[in-house]
Amino acid sequence: MAKPDVIAGLDMGSGRVTCLISAPEPDSGRMRILGGATAACRGINGGVVVNIQETKSAVSQALEEAEAAAGVTVTGLFLGVRGTHLQSFNNKGAFNIARTDKEITAEDVHSVVANAKAIPLSSDREILHVVPQSFSLDRQRGVPNPVGMEGSLLEVDVHIVTASSAHLNNVMKAVAQAGFEVHEIIYGLLATGEQLVTPEEKELGSLLVDLGGQSLSLGVYSEGSIRYSKEIGIGSDFITRDVAVGLRTSMVTAERLKRAHGIAHSRFLDGDEDIEFSRVDGRTMDRVRTSTMMSYILPRVEEIFTIVADDLQNSSYTDLVSPGGVILTGGGSLMKGIAAAAEELLGLQTRIGMAHPDQAAGDEKWFSPAYATAMGLLTFANCSRWGTGVSRLTPRKKPVWLRRLTSVFEDLV
Repeated sequence: MAKPDVIAGLDMGSGRVTCLISAPEPDSGRMRILGGATAACRGINGGVVVNIQETKSAVSQALEEAEAAAGVTVTGLFLGVRGTHLQSFNNKGAFNIARTDKEITAEDVHSVVANAKAIPLSSDREILHVVPQSFSLDRQRGVPNPVGMEGSLLEVDVHIVTASSAHLNNVMKAVAQAGFEVHEIIYGLLATGEQLVTPEEKELGSLLVDLGGQSLSLGVYSEGSIRYSKEIGIGSDFITRDVAVGLRTSMVTAERLKRAHGIAHSRFLDGDEDIEFSRVDGRTMDRVRTSTMMSYILPRVEEIFTIVADDLQNSSYTDLVSPGGVILTGGGSLMKGIAAAAEELLGLQTRIGMAHPDQAAGDEKWFSPAYATAMGLLTFANCSRWGTGVSRLTPRKKPVWLRRLTSVFEDLV
């Protein structure tokens, strides 16, 4: 069953591919989550494609399972990207109104934003987003929307996100080979922020921390807009590896133990449970106490949030985020005690960020922080104030039977 208003958000995470499919509810105005799926992907490392075939297979698996769960066929998707190849900075633009009629039009706003993004870039980079932060009219700052006002000099402050063209091309190839159409490529942190950071937190000042598997995304909000964003190459998979090394077990077993019994702050240790697990050979059984496993986890948790604190200090935005505190999300935020650890190490009030039922309807599991970016991508169409530097489209999606048949022939080659 195909519906023209059905959209999908595909989060190309730092080691997993996650998809949610939604449709609008005419009465409430909310989106209803129809289904979703997630697939491990060995073809992505830190948000960057390192194996196109592996990534294509994971994309196909996640989307087709989501389609089956939703009972619909996806007609297009919004693609979320992350990773250290993404870089951002702030810039200014100005535009003189030379007309006798000094009334600011939408075209004037477009022109001043275009001037702000007219910057020299190396041949291997391209602009992904230009986010207007605030406008000034005849040197008067703090104008949220200048259209309809009169003035001679229109200025704008913008936040520009750039990406590696090669990395974008590789992720687009993987999605195209899976047979899907991409409406737009989106920086996942911005999509997550639109979903999780409240207008009050954006205005007062707050820090969004998206703790993925192999990368960490930071976003500073103040005066109603994003002021700083950064991708850092560390994530919750580093904690998993420490547990695996300490227990001499596999990454799969370490991840299972971390999710079921991992503790990120000592005050959450309630009893010292004895846990059985298999060693790295998969046959030899061993046991570990919760306190011992916690001793492998805490140093890495401390390192992660120390890196966040240092980066925030170096960016000179520490004072801006104090009023609203920290919004912690992503799969890594699910560990017991992680918010308390962040609060203690950063010295800032911390909450776990997840979508609110007022924004979406559906099964409770889709509101988990692990799906925060995928859900944020679904609301991208409502964020018209984001200027995009490039629009990329893959060929229209093939039917499921044709995608599978094509995949079989490709595997035989």
